[in-house]
Amino acid sequence: MTIAWNPSRGPTLGVEWEVLLVDPKTRLLRQDADAVLAGLDGLTDSGEHPKLKHELMQSTVEVVTGICGTAAEAKADLSIALKELQRAAEPHGIALAGAGTHPVSGWRDARLVPSQRYTELVEQLQWPVRRMQVCAAQIHVGLRDGDRAMSIINALATRMPHFLGLTASSPYWNGDDTGLASMRSLVFGALPNTGPPPPIRDWRGFEAYMDTQLRAGSIRSIKEVWWDIRPHPDYGTVEIRMCDAVSTLREIGMVAALAQCLVRFFDSQLDRGYRLPCHDPWIVGENKWRATRYGLDATVITDNHGSTAPLRDEVYELLRDLEPVASRLGCAEELAVADEVLVAGAPYERQRAVRDASGDLSSVVDALVTEFAEDRFVTPALA
Repeated sequence: MTIAWNPSRGPTLGVEWEVLLVDPKTRLLRQDADAVLAGLDGLTDSGEHPKLKHELMQSTVEVVTGICGTAAEAKADLSIALKELQRAAEPHGIALAGAGTHPVSGWRDARLVPSQRYTELVEQLQWPVRRMQVCAAQIHVGLRDGDRAMSIINALATRMPHFLGLTASSPYWNGDDTGLASMRSLVFGALPNTGPPPPIRDWRGFEAYMDTQLRAGSIRSIKEVWWDIRPHPDYGTVEIRMCDAVSTLREIGMVAALAQCLVRFFDSQLDRGYRLPCHDPWIVGENKWRATRYGLDATVITDNHGSTAPLRDEVYELLRDLEPVASRLGCAEELAVADEVLVAGAPYERQRAVRDASGDLSSVVDALVTEFAEDRFVTPALA
């Protein structure tokens, strides 16, 4: 089969950020996305909003951007939509928060959005979908040439622990500390066609892979392939999907900048005739697990010979390598937020610090609401 690539005008950006609806009094999730979205201005004739959309569960709203040129532009786009969402949520006594999982609310209390697509998904996949009370952030970066998409995706897979370590925000599940940095990764990973992308060499190989999946009835369209990094030929983008939903707009800008810089860097390397990095599949999977478990404290495998290094050091070195790219793309300020995360702590670390200081998870929910509303990091040392 042939899959056409819709070329992008350079490394454009698109962001999708899943946001939790929280009751500030009970600190539990509110299953009221229908009511909140119905109260928005600017709805289309079909009752939909161009930037604020339903997700799988009624406790979540997805905030999306248009096609942006820079991380700052993406942040500005999101900020406008978030103000609209906050105005619609306030009359219902609902606050907003960003995290991969809610620290307290149980997945059994979640309510699915009544849509044919989601109903069919539950019928097909059953229990793994019913417990999908998780939130993520996805970043699209444009590519002008789809023939190089798989090489760039394989190279990005070597940086998966960097993205996950910086964004992991789901240490708690149903009121328990899981011991993980990203419980969301395990919950979402229970679905088929998830996890690290398979090591497909080129676009012809991707077309053959999708053709086999469709013929076998494993998927009905390529949109049902939910890899951690995947090509999106309709948009002409590489989509980076392994990140937990972070707590602040500043961190969303950070992730967008990191993604844009890396795609641009690898794209430029191909232009110069260089071979991009590619890890053995078991190393990609192992590194993702290490970041899922330990976050930034992971020790990751750095080459196909088994060499290792602390992830914090690897993130720091990557940021230094990307500074010239960020300067050219106009996202140096957004990328620099990652250095602040290395000092103040990733979201999962900040959540645990609040819990350790207060002794209860209610304060963690309060901190998540504050971080989202005030766009600042909350830790006992920085509060």
